[in-house]
Amino acid sequence: MNKPVLLFSLFSLPVLAQTDVADIERINVTGDYRKVSLDQLASSATILDATRLASRQTSHIDGLLNAAPNVNFASGASRGRFIQIRGIGERSQFSEPVNPSVSFLVDEFDFSGLAASGLLFDTQQVEVFRGPQATLFGTGALAGAVKLQSHQPGSDAPSLMEVRVANKDSYRLQLAHGDELTPDTAYRAAVVHNSSDGFVENTFLNKDNTNNLNESAARLGLVSQLDDITRISLNYRFYDIDNGYDTFSLDNDRFSRADDPGFDEHQTHAFSARSTMTFAAGDLDFIATHASHNIAYGYDEDWTFMGFHPWGYTSFDAYFREIDTQTAELRFTSSPASALLGGAMSWVVGAHYKGSEEDLLREYTYADADFISEYKPVTTSVYTQTETVLSDALSLTLGLRVENFDFSYADSDGSVGSETTTMVGGKVALQYIAGEHFWYGSISRGYKGAGINPDQRVSEEKRFFDAEYNWNYEVGVKGPLLNTDIMMRAAVFHMRRDNTQVNDFDVRIREDGTPEFIDIIDNADLGTNQGAELELSWQVTPSWQLQTSMGYLDATFEGYTTADGTQVDKQRQAQAPEFTANIFSEVAIFSDTLWRLDIDFKDEYRFSDGHDVTAPATTLVNTELVLLRDDWTTTFWVQNLFKKTYYVRGFGGFSNDPRDLYAFDEPYYQLGDGRQYGITVQYTF
Repeated sequence: MNKPVLLFSLFSLPVLAQTDVADIERINVTGDYRKVSLDQLASSATILDATRLASRQTSHIDGLLNAAPNVNFASGASRGRFIQIRGIGERSQFSEPVNPSVSFLVDEFDFSGLAASGLLFDTQQVEVFRGPQATLFGTGALAGAVKLQSHQPGSDAPSLMEVRVANKDSYRLQLAHGDELTPDTAYRAAVVHNSSDGFVENTFLNKDNTNNLNESAARLGLVSQLDDITRISLNYRFYDIDNGYDTFSLDNDRFSRADDPGFDEHQTHAFSARSTMTFAAGDLDFIATHASHNIAYGYDEDWTFMGFHPWGYTSFDAYFREIDTQTAELRFTSSPASALLGGAMSWVVGAHYKGSEEDLLREYTYADADFISEYKPVTTSVYTQTETVLSDALSLTLGLRVENFDFSYADSDGSVGSETTTMVGGKVALQYIAGEHFWYGSISRGYKGAGINPDQRVSEEKRFFDAEYNWNYEVGVKGPLLNTDIMMRAAVFHMRRDNTQVNDFDVRIREDGTPEFIDIIDNADLGTNQGAELELSWQVTPSWQLQTSMGYLDATFEGYTTADGTQVDKQRQAQAPEFTANIFSEVAIFSDTLWRLDIDFKDEYRFSDGHDVTAPATTLVNTELVLLRDDWTTTFWVQNLFKKTYYVRGFGGFSNDPRDLYAFDEPYYQLGDGRQYGITVQYTF
């Protein structure tokens, strides 16, 4: 059966949700400047609410991204922390500074490029915005944005205690509670701890936990109405991630031979403060955040042990980063009293600042000395957005953001560089309501800052790479399909990427015959990303609901010379599967018993722009049985029911195997999780 026929067969099946279909369409988006429902957002977006998040039985955002069309991720770490939307996004980071293509936000915090902090706990919903979002988020949103929205302080959100246990010595503990301290002040606090031995067995060390998960996080939120016009919100988040990283093997299996397993650690303290002053003319918001991150990432480069083979080598590569980030934003949102054009035009105007300092220490076996670098990116921007009612059925949205991106870089090898770029992005969207259907057509422009390749072995002509721009042309419709029992969200898009930033690497052979790698980012002349997205919600019967999503993507770039000098006229972009799909079904077997089925499909895709190794097409099946008893919810679940082998990172174009004397290029894969089964018990109060 060919792929289009297979996908058609999948989407001919019912697909579900856990809330009423009409409720799904009333879900509000928090990532926009104004409160707007998902079914009236002039953009292709997916929102996964708390019930759907719980049904995925995942502790990190990498376990739910497959539910959104045209979204992918790459691991190369203990978690899938590199996100791609519509084929655009980073796949790794080593010594080079990275400007993210996908904005990653958690409440008020901008954690772009730091998705290891994407732990899911006390989460109200996850929002995925596809296509450039420069007006809203600036330089980090060339491809789109992902936002985790937590439950708000107060007693509206349920308090809960949750315990999850599973095979591989896995468990998860979560506690969340909120209430009012006074009639004008409320709080909410939550903590979580995840632990698992993982799916890798280290046969040399005789251990089964060298690729383990050990993650803790906490949050505290406080809101207070100070007077008639002033409301403040304070938030604190803490992450302590101490994971192992021991996934690659010469035989592409789950048996490691590493004598010095790697690590993937991340500690964060983050604070935010927001004040909202409400006047007759509108709301004045001031938002400030500070976040300090300590990150440690290292791996056994040879994947084996001393004495494994006479031709073998021993090497360890470790990266230690300290990142401090501050943001400040001032925004005024008009009220009906200050709307222009006789009340027809509402408006928003604001200014935004983000400054970071990233200090890197690299300790590498083959380096003569430790490598140290300092990277300081600063963005300042002003923006505005208007929404004009042209008639009862027609409205126009105009957005504009002007941003200055400035960075300086220096390292212990003598590389020094700085650059300043002023970039302009925005959006024009025309919205039309015809009966129960919401139609929109939009043109948007996103951007991504310039950067530097710091490695001394990179030629001067490739030392700097230029800013990238992304034009997105999109048409969409939201509303009933056939009848109100089936709700639809559909979009067709064409994106043109100018000066496409391409991640590549060069392989150099050392004198002892072993490979070493040079990471390079360069510009291709043109990138084209086009396709379609479809999401359906179907109330099949009063006791049976279905949801489905489907993505089609044709993503290529043209006019590029690889690190080894090969001229590429046209090539499919990495991490860009042609088809993605998800089917979710929920059946109420009895009034207190639910059966859920969740199926993810991902087509074959390239792992890298620099080699031809691909991930094969994969279908993963998850299922669970849910028992509801008063305030207790007990879930028996299985993830990867059929124990499918699939890959979350891959490399090629070299050999790391001394058994063949490093003579033949081989593909190497990081395997995704195998079958996992467990029980989750939640008590709400």
